[in-house]
Amino acid sequence: MIKVLKNWIHRYFSDEQALVLFLLLTILLALVLSVGSMLGPVFVGLILAFLMQGIVAQLVKYKVPHLLAVSLVFILFLGLLFAVIFLLLPLIWNQLSNLFAELPRMLNDGQDILLGLPEKYPQLVSEAQIIDWIADARNETKALGQLVVSYSLSTIANLVGFIIYLVIVPILVFFFLKDRVVILGWFSDMLPKERRLLNQIWMEMNEQIANYVRGKVIEIMLVGVVSYVAFSFMELNYAALLAILVGLSVIIPYIGAAVVTIPVAMISIFQWGWSSDFLYLMLVYGIIQTLDGNLLVPFLFSEVVNLHPVAIIIAVLFFGGLWGLWGVFFAIPLATLIKAILSAWPKPEAGLPAGSPPE
Repeated sequence: MIKVLKNWIHRYFSDEQALVLFLLLTILLALVLSVGSMLGPVFVGLILAFLMQGIVAQLVKYKVPHLLAVSLVFILFLGLLFAVIFLLLPLIWNQLSNLFAELPRMLNDGQDILLGLPEKYPQLVSEAQIIDWIADARNETKALGQLVVSYSLSTIANLVGFIIYLVIVPILVFFFLKDRVVILGWFSDMLPKERRLLNQIWMEMNEQIANYVRGKVIEIMLVGVVSYVAFSFMELNYAALLAILVGLSVIIPYIGAAVVTIPVAMISIFQWGWSSDFLYLMLVYGIIQTLDGNLLVPFLFSEVVNLHPVAIIIAVLFFGGLWGLWGVFFAIPLATLIKAILSAWPKPEAGLPAGSPPE
């Protein structure tokens, strides 16, 4: 057993660059798992700076001085940040409060609809099943209410954390954009001089991850805005709240759209019942999802994502379980990174016996 393990280690870690890469990945993973929560503002700042670096590069390409380009992009970032805080968040909070206020009425209406099913479809559902469903729904609603109360009790701590992020993250974003070359040079000096394998993976992943993350942000914004316009035009209640859910649903491939369909359908049923308005809304929602999946996604990610759907679902479940929403968002880039590492990892020469060094 020991001999087999030694042969395997020699076979895949005899290359010094592979060993350096393995150590770097181990250190990075340990750092994220151990102090990831404390370094949260740093990671958020890095992600936001990474998203905006493409705009800075385009401005510099058009002969705009680097500092001026960074300043313009940073002002745009602050404008969007304040728009979210002072315009979007109050609207979402107001609609969320109204939804919780109307939730008892919706539950009563839903109960009346369910109790009428055994009379219409006695061969499919019984009254006992309906009673069990109603009891389960009430228990889930009670648990949700307890969760909201517990969240409200921790509002002060959450508010302090939000203020910390609100102050620190913009500062980090500015300096990450301004001193990008200096910071990268500092990290580069810490790495070995001979790093062909690292450079190969970096060159392959830098463009792919950048394109994916920026494309995903564009997709979220476009789908969210189009959904809000469509829902508002049809006078659907809680249009902004549902539009945000639809926009965020694109983060989770294959699953997000199916899950978000439930609240969209339920709100429309409670508002209009089984009417033509409900059918028109679901038709519009289906068109938005179809255009997103068959037009927008291929246009934005045609040269980025080359993973099997099973690999994507596993990555979403795994990294989402580790890091929550951020893990879900970066599941595909991380899976692509793992694929690039496995592809670039030094392979034993064909026909060479395991554990035998090349001549």
